[in-house]
Amino acid sequence: MAEYKGIKGFKVQTVSTDPAASAIAGGTWASGGSLNTARKGPGGFGSQTEAVASGGFTTTSVTNSESYNGTSWTEGNDINNVRFDMAAAGTETAGIIFSGDPYSAFTETYNGTSYTEVGDLNTARQKPAGFGAQPSAICAGGEGVPGATAVVETWNGSSWTEVGDLNTARFGLAAAIQAPSANGIVFGGYIANDSALAETWNGSSWTEVSDLNTSRYYLAGAGTQTDALAFGGSQNPPRVANTENWNGTSWTEVADLSTVRDNLAGAGTASLGLAFGGNVPPVTNVTEEWTVPSVFQQLNLGQVFYNSTSNAFKVTKQSAPGGTWASGGDVNTSRETVAGNGIQTAALMIGGLLSGGGGVSALNESYNGSSWTETGDLNTARSQLRSEGNYTATIAFGGSTATAVSALNESFNGTSWTETGDLNTARRGLASAGANNTAVLAITGYTTTNVGNVESWNGTSWTETTDVNTARRNLSGGGSNTSALIFGGYTTVYTNINESWNGSAWTETGDMNTNRIYHGGDAASNTSAIAFAGDVPPLTSNTEIWDGSTWTEVNNLAQARNALGDAGNATAALASSGSDGSTTFYAVTEEWTAATVNSTLTAS
Repeated sequence: MAEYKGIKGFKVQTVSTDPAASAIAGGTWASGGSLNTARKGPGGFGSQTEAVASGGFTTTSVTNSESYNGTSWTEGNDINNVRFDMAAAGTETAGIIFSGDPYSAFTETYNGTSYTEVGDLNTARQKPAGFGAQPSAICAGGEGVPGATAVVETWNGSSWTEVGDLNTARFGLAAAIQAPSANGIVFGGYIANDSALAETWNGSSWTEVSDLNTSRYYLAGAGTQTDALAFGGSQNPPRVANTENWNGTSWTEVADLSTVRDNLAGAGTASLGLAFGGNVPPVTNVTEEWTVPSVFQQLNLGQVFYNSTSNAFKVTKQSAPGGTWASGGDVNTSRETVAGNGIQTAALMIGGLLSGGGGVSALNESYNGSSWTETGDLNTARSQLRSEGNYTATIAFGGSTATAVSALNESFNGTSWTETGDLNTARRGLASAGANNTAVLAITGYTTTNVGNVESWNGTSWTETTDVNTARRNLSGGGSNTSALIFGGYTTVYTNINESWNGSAWTETGDMNTNRIYHGGDAASNTSAIAFAGDVPPLTSNTEIWDGSTWTEVNNLAQARNALGDAGNATAALASSGSDGSTTFYAVTEEWTAATVNSTLTAS
C-alpha cells in the first residue's frame, strides 16, 4: 500500500499541541508569586525575573516597594513620597519613578536598595506613560491641572527637559517600557473616552502608527518600540484582559491575562513579560508571567497534522468569526456613496459625493495595503455606482450624476477610463458581483422606483437575466456571475433580506441579523460573505459573516458609518471613507483579517 508521503510528498506530523502562527502567537500567561501588598497604580520597572513595584494605592496611597526575583516578591526600602498612578523606567538596580496622584512632579531614582529624591518634572501630573533607561527616561502625556496633557519630558540623569509633545493629549496610557529614549512607543489612554491611539518616538518627534485593536486606558505595557505588549486596562466599563503584540507595523491579539484588571503595572519584554497588581476590583496582588515558546511549529494554511494530546486529526484553516478590524491608511479625499473593488492590499475607491456640499466626484484612489494614491479619474462624475474587477482592470457602472440616474459604464486599465457598453437600465444604489471585469452582474437598484432587474456583462455588452425576488436599493453583495449573494437594502423599509444566485435563479436564504442600508460588504461566492457598517438607523459598526446557511455577528468596526467603500472578502476585507449620513465625512480605512485556526477533521 502506498504511503501518504509517497502520494503527497510529506508525512502527517504528530504533535502534542496545535501549531501557532508565530512564536508570539503561542505565548501564554502563567501565575507568578503574589505581591505582599495588594495595590493598584504602582510604578513598575525591570525584567520578568528582576522587577520592582513602587508605591500604589490600597485603600489609601502607600510607600511600599517590593522586588521580584522570578518567584516571589520581597519588601524593600520605601519610596520617599507617598503616591500612586506614577510612571517608571529602568532596571532593578538603576530605576526611576516620576509623577503620581495627587498631581505630582516628584522624581526618585532607585539603585537596587534605596530611593533618592532628584530633580522634579517641569509639569506636575498623574497617569502618564514612562519608558527608557534611568539616565535617559521619557515621561509622556498624563493628567495635568487641568485635564489631559500632551507634554513630554526627557531625563538626562540630573534634570528634566521638555521636548516634542504627543500628537494627542491623553492620560492613563502605557508604553513599551524597555525602549531606549531614542525610540519608544506609547499606546491607549483616555481622551474623552478610551483610546486605541499609538504613537512612536524617534528621539525628537512623535508619529501616529496603527491603533490597538482594543481601545482602553489604565493599561500596562512591556517590550520595545518594535516588539511590544499591551495588556489589561479599562473601557469605562468594562475592564479587559486583552493582550496585544506590536511587531513594529501592526497589533495582533494574543492570549489574554488570566485576571481581568486595570491600573496594573508591567515590566519585561514582549517574550518575557510581567503583569502585577491592579484593580479587579478590589485591588489585587496577582502577578502573571508572560512567556513565548522558544521552539514552535509554524502554522501554515492547509496543513494536516495529528494532535496526540487531543487524539484528533486537524487541519489549519482561516476562521472568519475570529477576525478583527485594524486601522489602515486614511484616504486622501473623504467621500460617501463610493464604489469599491479589488482585494485588501490592492483596491480602488471610485466616485462618490464630496463633503461640504462639494458635489458628485470623479476621483479614483488606489490602495496598496498601507496608503491611498490618487490615480486616473472617471470621465463622468457619479455617486451610488458600482464596480467590479481589480485595480488594473475594472468596470464602473450605473449611479447618479449631478442631474440624473445613469446607465454609463466605464472601463479602467490601471491608468485611465474608457466609456464602454452602457447598462440597459439606468439606475443608482445597485449591487454587483463579478469574478473579474468581463463576467459581471448588475443587480437591482433605483430608477424612479426600486427595480429587481439583473443584467449580465460579458466584456462587451449587458444582457437582461433573471430578476431578484425582492426589488430594493442601497444594498450590498458580491461573488461571481454564477455564484452570487445580495443582502440588506431598502424596499419601503430597511431590510435584512438575503438572496443567493446559482447562475440561473435567485433563492431567498437566511437573513442578516441587522436590517441596514448603505452598508459595506462583499462575497467570494454565495457561501462566503461579509457585511459591515451601514444605516440601521442609527449608524452601526456591526459586522456579520455568512457561511452559506447563517449570518454570525463578529467583531465590529471601530468607526460606525454608512455609504462607505468596500473591497475584499470574508477573510480579508477593506472598509474605507463614508459618512455619518449628514455633515461628517470620514477618511478612515479599516482592514478586516480573519484568524487562522486549527480545526478538527470529522467524517460525514
